[in-house]
Amino acid sequence: MNVSYWELKNWFTNVDYTVVGSGIVGLHTALRLRERFPDSKILILEKGILPDGASTKNAGFACFGSLSEIIEDLRNYSEEEVIQLIQKRWNGLQLLRKRLGDATLDFKPYGGYEIFLKEDERTYAECLQKMPFINEILKPLFRTDVFTKEVDRFDFKGIHEYLIFNPFEGQLDTGNMMQALLKETIANNILILNQQTVKEFHDSDKGVEVHTTDFTFTSKKVLFATNGFADTLTNGAVRPARAQVLITEPIPNLDIKGAFHIDGGYYYFRNIGDRILFGGGRNLDFEGEATSEFGLTEKIQNRLEQLLSEVILPNTPYKIAHRWSGIMGLGSHKKPIVEQLSPNVYCGVRLGGMGVAIGSLVGQELADLV
Repeated sequence: MNVSYWELKNWFTNVDYTVVGSGIVGLHTALRLRERFPDSKILILEKGILPDGASTKNAGFACFGSLSEIIEDLRNYSEEEVIQLIQKRWNGLQLLRKRLGDATLDFKPYGGYEIFLKEDERTYAECLQKMPFINEILKPLFRTDVFTKEVDRFDFKGIHEYLIFNPFEGQLDTGNMMQALLKETIANNILILNQQTVKEFHDSDKGVEVHTTDFTFTSKKVLFATNGFADTLTNGAVRPARAQVLITEPIPNLDIKGAFHIDGGYYYFRNIGDRILFGGGRNLDFEGEATSEFGLTEKIQNRLEQLLSEVILPNTPYKIAHRWSGIMGLGSHKKPIVEQLSPNVYCGVRLGGMGVAIGSLVGQELADLV
């Protein structure tokens, strides 16, 4: 790369901290480093034009897990682990709201709902049966019942009589959130370079030699916040998972407000003003969607449209305005990986599809490892 003296001096000399990834985790990491080390030089490297992955591509759910997801987690993890994970997600949401403010986030506390398709009798019955127990174990955290059953007032079709309501869920504007975080990062004298992929790095007693798409430089510490793209970094402990999403054109007199979960959280929808955003369907093709490549598939998009027309908007005409995909980071455990990889290299990854909730806290924990 044709690098000038000025570029070397201002961007690539005496770099204290390099954060790889400018998503929710990466930006919170950098901001926390600035709080701890006010005079340090902090550089963020981002491989996309905008933050790649899921930070600018998610659905904007301020949630911590539906009732059926929590019940499923209790099958795989101890009660203590599940409660700790919910607490981290809840604390992360409060940290995000405190940093940016509800007005900036366009945070709306409409609550969250879980709906159950008619054919999903087993999950519906289990959720109703175990709801009192789940409320009891969450009471120390929320001081009241989290989940209650409500009769459907939205005129959905093909579902069971009761919805499960959670008043602690909300929704926010993902674009506003990331734009505000980027502005705050720049205001704190943190440098961001886009379209720079880290090809390799070498840790030594002199620091970390970082090789990117266009140049090589040395940083005292490197912190990876690459979530869905961290499979190589973590020896396979993080697997990419693609999520496909669509959004409708504005729908006159839309009477749906809230964050909604279907089929154990594999499908999710919400209103954005008078539009419906609808995503999910990864469970139709786990193997095919375990990819770090952005894209859409006919099988999943057709299922989203089927549920949209038959269940969510059965008597309402609509048009699809836009479709996209994002890449999440999953693994054999839902607990995020926040750890030191070598003397000067750290990572905060595997957000388990809960980046909005837990990303700010993971970023803070990652910075505090230094």
